Amino acid sequence: MIEFHPGLILILGGLIAALVPHRLRQAVMVGAPFLALLATLNLTVGTQWEYVFINKMELIVLKADQLSLLFAFVFSILALVANIYALHLNRPGETMAALFYTGSSLGVILAGDWLTLIFFWEIMAASSVFLIWNKRTPQALAAGFRYILIHFLGGSLLLAGIFLLVSGGQLAIAPLTGMKGWAYWLVLLGVAINAAIPPLHAWLTDAYPEATLTGSVFLCALTTKTAVYALIRLFPGTRLLLWLGVIMVIYGVIYAILENDIRRLLSYHIISQLGFMVVGVGIGTGLALNGAAAHAYNNILYKTLLFMGAGAVIYATGHQKLTELGGLYRRMPLTAIFFNIGALAIAGMPLFSGFISKPMLMSAAALSHLPAVELLLYLGSIGTFLSITLKLNYFMFFGPEREIKVKKIPLNMSVAMAGLAFLCVLYGVFPQLLYNRLPFAIAYQPYTFDHVISTLQLVSAVFVVFWILRPHLLPQNAISLDFDWFYRKPFAVLMWGLIRLIGKIRDGFAVQGSAALARVIPFFENPVKWLPQTVDGPAPAVYNEDRYRLPVGVAVFMGIVIFVLTISYAWL
Repeated sequence: MIEFHPGLILILGGLIAALVPHRLRQAVMVGAPFLALLATLNLTVGTQWEYVFINKMELIVLKADQLSLLFAFVFSILALVANIYALHLNRPGETMAALFYTGSSLGVILAGDWLTLIFFWEIMAASSVFLIWNKRTPQALAAGFRYILIHFLGGSLLLAGIFLLVSGGQLAIAPLTGMKGWAYWLVLLGVAINAAIPPLHAWLTDAYPEATLTGSVFLCALTTKTAVYALIRLFPGTRLLLWLGVIMVIYGVIYAILENDIRRLLSYHIISQLGFMVVGVGIGTGLALNGAAAHAYNNILYKTLLFMGAGAVIYATGHQKLTELGGLYRRMPLTAIFFNIGALAIAGMPLFSGFISKPMLMSAAALSHLPAVELLLYLGSIGTFLSITLKLNYFMFFGPEREIKVKKIPLNMSVAMAGLAFLCVLYGVFPQLLYNRLPFAIAYQPYTFDHVISTLQLVSAVFVVFWILRPHLLPQNAISLDFDWFYRKPFAVLMWGLIRLIGKIRDGFAVQGSAALARVIPFFENPVKWLPQTVDGPAPAVYNEDRYRLPVGVAVFMGIVIFVLTISYAWL
């Protein structure tokens, strides 16, 4: 069977989608991801495509192993379902950006050398920003500008590290754990920015809530999970990542509990859920890396479902703050059901996908004798259940009903949510469907009696506490200052100071320059007035253009001479 690169299929689909009418574009939006999914399924472990580049460098544009195939498969599923969710749109630019974004993400996942990786990495950043800018609001334009600046910074750091690695003879991608030198830190920083590791995370919570409703569905799944893949591939067992991941888990949950904007709340939970994965990379054992990969896989499914549900609510009501929403389950029952499935999955409830991956990371921490890490991961899980499954879900769908006009959402949005909800339940009920795809051998059993009972006891206790304290957990229409305040404010002061300084320098040059010109200009006036005169002599001559300029014939003659000399020189 003929093999194709699934990422290039999507990029080509994006080019076609930008040129064809709406009906054909809808066919491309479904057809290109479907073909990419088939191409991914056709790849086998060990498949490798090499291309001879400059100076006989052999680029590995595609390298398939268990880890890359796992992420490529779920990215292809995401591309298909997310494009179904966006079928009602008639914005060719956004469709093209989405397909380029998903295609380049697959290109990063399947890259076998550093140059191919950075090539697709930069396309991923450049194309994804248009999913923010397509909203065409001042807030979206500003957030997109900050987003692309941060990602170009991360890409530049990564590129600098890659240059050092390649110049040292390391062209093929290989783990960097234990390596010393600038290359190691530059690559780690470049990947950490895409992984939204605090304090380099604010671009995510700043930009994702300002993206288009369909754009945020793509954004929530791809950039950060591509970074998780890179961390698993490049930095397994890096102890620094262990504690950074713990910080992410708690940091994201705290801000999610405080948040009022539903998409911003979900964005903070991306950071928290990424923390679980980063902890797994930091632990570095086979179980921990399997847990990180499995949790990334499941997170793509249920986090995308949650963003789809939030997008459907915003589409139907025009509101995106919890203080403006409530009682929607009666008028949006299907959306409420699908959202609840995603909420139960992210909370790690039995029979849902999160239950088969998140506990793997806690078990890995316990087996690695890290009781503090295990405890903090449990606290993060409690915070997840409290902020999404209870707070967000209750105040959006089951809280006090408000006088809101609700319009019907397009059928394709419901179909996409139904597909992801089905997968969240499927993997929760049949965990081996995922375990068989993991990169390392696994003998983990999530459905033990103790595990199920302890989980149910824990969530029951949290539910009782929430219900008692519900009046004190009402969402507040306020802004929570994040870490970006510490560099936005100083940089703003610095920039305004520089602008004022440059303005003063400019004004000073203008004044002094004007004075200098006033003194110099008289020397460039009509030279006739400077002719020597005597007191008894004739009146000063008056400049006459016809008298002092050269005849036209002289100019023509000189032109002909120059032309002839040029031709003669060229001939000789």
